[in-house]
Amino acid sequence: MSRTAQNQGFTCENCGASVAPLSNGSYRNHCPTCLCSKHVDIKPGDRASACRGTMRPQHVEHRRRKGLVLVHRCVACGFVRPNKIADDPVQGDDIDAIIALMARHR
Repeated sequence: MSRTAQNQGFTCENCGASVAPLSNGSYRNHCPTCLCSKHVDIKPGDRASACRGTMRPQHVEHRRRKGLVLVHRCVACGFVRPNKIADDPVQGDDIDAIIALMARHR
């Protein structure tokens, strides 16, 4: 699947926010408002998972090559996947939501 095909806007199934695709060369895989994602991939970008459960953010951690990542867990099947935080100043993730998540998991 091409990055253009993957970089699509969507409506968040958790909070209902309308999420625009990123325009900085990356693509969005979680809602910037509530930070939830959807379990659609087995390997990043393949869209091969039949689960389609909601992926809730569990905590934030730092990865040497990726920087800050959200660690998501699927509420339906328990699958865990890290996702890079979108730190774009215009289209980035809600910093208050990230700080609240970090505060819950000290």
